[in-house]
Amino acid sequence: MLNANIVKNAIEILAYERTNYLKLHPRSIAFSAKANQHFLYGVPMHWMNDWGTPVPLFVQQAQGAHFSCADDIDYTDFCLGDTGAMFGHSPLPVAKAIAAQANSGYTTMLPSTLAPNVGEALAEHFGLPYWQLATTATDANRFVLRWARAVTGRQKLLVFDGCYHGTIDDTMVDMVISDDTMADAIEGKTANRASLLGQVYDLGLHTVAVPFNDSEAVERELAKGNIACVLTEPALTNCGMVLPKDGFIKSLRELTKKYDSLLVLDETHTISTGRGGWAKANHVTPDFLVIGKPIAGGLPASAYGFSTEMAARMKIAKDSAPSGHSGIGTTLSGNMMTLAAIHATLTEVATAEAYTHMLTMAEDLERLLTASINSHKLLWNITRLGARLELQFCAETPKNAQEARDAQNETLESAIHLYLLNRGVLLTPFHNMMLVCPATNNADLNLLIRVFNDCLDALTA
Repeated sequence: MLNANIVKNAIEILAYERTNYLKLHPRSIAFSAKANQHFLYGVPMHWMNDWGTPVPLFVQQAQGAHFSCADDIDYTDFCLGDTGAMFGHSPLPVAKAIAAQANSGYTTMLPSTLAPNVGEALAEHFGLPYWQLATTATDANRFVLRWARAVTGRQKLLVFDGCYHGTIDDTMVDMVISDDTMADAIEGKTANRASLLGQVYDLGLHTVAVPFNDSEAVERELAKGNIACVLTEPALTNCGMVLPKDGFIKSLRELTKKYDSLLVLDETHTISTGRGGWAKANHVTPDFLVIGKPIAGGLPASAYGFSTEMAARMKIAKDSAPSGHSGIGTTLSGNMMTLAAIHATLTEVATAEAYTHMLTMAEDLERLLTASINSHKLLWNITRLGARLELQFCAETPKNAQEARDAQNETLESAIHLYLLNRGVLLTPFHNMMLVCPATNNADLNLLIRVFNDCLDALTA
């Protein structure tokens, strides 16, 4: 339960900061008015309007750990495109690779001579021998789900309550506890996410959601013999960060093998753990590994990797099917520009040295943020996964999505986010998540801590 005085102060701070934001950003206001003439909500994608600012913040340039807005204000960026720019904005090796490729073709629907080197880089970086490319992690998850159903002959998917795997339909579900029957009260019911637009069928027909960190619930569903695969992030990252209990992901690996199902790890966000992602760092080998967002330096790109055994099963499924479109792959996936950017990112940007710096900075930031919280006698905590951190309004890291939801307060989150934004520090707009990149330095951390301390002073006054 949040202190009533803090919530009251948050309401007042939020009102003031919204007015302050409008004073600081006259050119963003003008850009918004112009963009509203042709873009829904005045933005290229409608969710860009969901940051809690009176009008969107329009960016004119981004480099390293900083960007500048239309009003020439410099921001220290701890959002970093919510992982898309996790290795910094416009890394020089990627910029050079893109510039070089720009004069040699963008897309041909044919394999580029760059492909062998990119395959080697993916295998070395993530530890799986075989790969396919997609344009977004949503696409990659969708394609992997098709492969999983094809090779297993099963239809159902198991995910975790609070999961996030892009906009793939099958995963846009929540676990809803029902009072209809005793069975529902114990097991919960999988239902379409309430915010989902235009959904015309019940996703619960082919997807089941269970609580994260609950191995017994997983086994109960797998024992039914109809689950093609378990799809999960190694840690939940979009409902509020939820870390896995010791041994939980390894138990998923064991259970999926026991019941002839597949394990798919979506590392689009948990690539923050270390070089090669969470699975490599924790010695877990999934059947499929999905990565996206940062692997091409911020260009749209994703990939999914798999074992030699899985490659053989996939070939059997494909070769046994009639000729025609498999429903897997898009025209622009694996284009020449993307290949150049992926290779530069994995070999020259996302290096062991870069991760050492990022993890050191993140450890320092966790320590400083925790000290600030403690000095203000707040029962909050900082949850960290490698270079990714999140502020949560509870004393301990949540163990599942429901605990994460219970700890959230939209007004307080928005007040903190906008207070920092108006003083040159950007966090993600959802749950105040923070990332550090290879370009983040001590001055960036010190600015965040100073402004965060001032914000907590105002909230606890």
